[in-house]
Amino acid sequence: MTFPLSMLLQANAQQNPYSFWVMMGLLMVVFYFFMIRPQQKKAKDARKFRESIQKGMKVVTIGGVHGKVAEVNEKTVLLEVDTNVKIRFEKSALALDSSQQLNEETVKAAS
Repeated sequence: MTFPLSMLLQANAQQNPYSFWVMMGLLMVVFYFFMIRPQQKKAKDARKFRESIQKGMKVVTIGGVHGKVAEVNEKTVLLEVDTNVKIRFEKSALALDSSQQLNEETVKAAS
């Protein structure tokens, strides 16, 4: 005895009117924990990094420019990229991941 697909779909539609809202709620929870929350954490870490920038730190910009911080202002940073060559960047142009990786490599090379 086989059931046509239309009979199965009609049976599922009549099960529980709240199951749709439960599934939508679960989907929202999954989106929050796998997409929204990690992005907020990453933004918070980047903001904390930009606030902790100090003179003498080695950093990398999002454009790939490597330099040493020569001066820190409220919204900008002056990077020394070579001897007597300085470039001013917005703090938002500094890359958190690349700068951390650069500093970890420097520590490993020094040990």
